[in-house]
Amino acid sequence: MRIQQRELVPLGHGIWVRSDEILAVEPIREKRGPGRRAHVWLRGIEEPFVASRSEEAIIRDLTRPREAVERGERLEGAVERVTSAIDRIPPVLLRVVAQETGQDLRTVASEAREALSNNGAGAQGRRRNAGKVQREQAPLLAD
Repeated sequence: MRIQQRELVPLGHGIWVRSDEILAVEPIREKRGPGRRAHVWLRGIEEPFVASRSEEAIIRDLTRPREAVERGERLEGAVERVTSAIDRIPPVLLRVVAQETGQDLRTVASEAREALSNNGAGAQGRRRNAGKVQREQAPLLAD
């Protein structure tokens, strides 16, 4: 893991620090809550800062270039909007899409939500065609 040099990293509460000044990040385990997510130790300061961001978010910002972080945030926003739109599609249209494309959009939206919530971290071994509907399994439309 390589620390990005001379990048400003947000700790929350309007506090930004240089990435190369951070010595350690530790999750707060007791009395953790809004505004109290992680302790961050900085070079030359004895007491840690209390960050309102999680240790995972701070580490991500420390190790990924700012452009990649911003691109990831935009992508997450787009995926959230797409899953929300899929939720509003009438069932009959979802069946038509499944029959015509072989894609079960409900499953795709569910997998996207799982990935966004970080519960999908262990799903690397999933089949590539997850979310696809076999032609013979696609629900039939009423004539």
